[in-house]
Amino acid sequence: MATIWNLDSAHSELEFKVKHMMISNVKGLFQDFEIQLEGNGEDLTSATIKAAIKTDSINTKNEQRDQHLKSGDFF
Repeated sequence: MATIWNLDSAHSELEFKVKHMMISNVKGLFQDFEIQLEGNGEDLTSATIKAAIKTDSINTKNEQRDQHLKSGDFF
């Protein structure tokens, strides 16, 4: 029988880090997301993960960059 776990987004973070122009790293996070894992007991080798991430919730602490990331150029 499958067991379903839902990530507690109030106590979790969905962060990322990407290389920018091969010089520096840009860090950011998504503030609105849901993640669900479904597996059989303790054996998670065949588990499935479903993620729903609202791209409009991206935050890199740079408003101009965030607006560009929310545009058609990216999302």
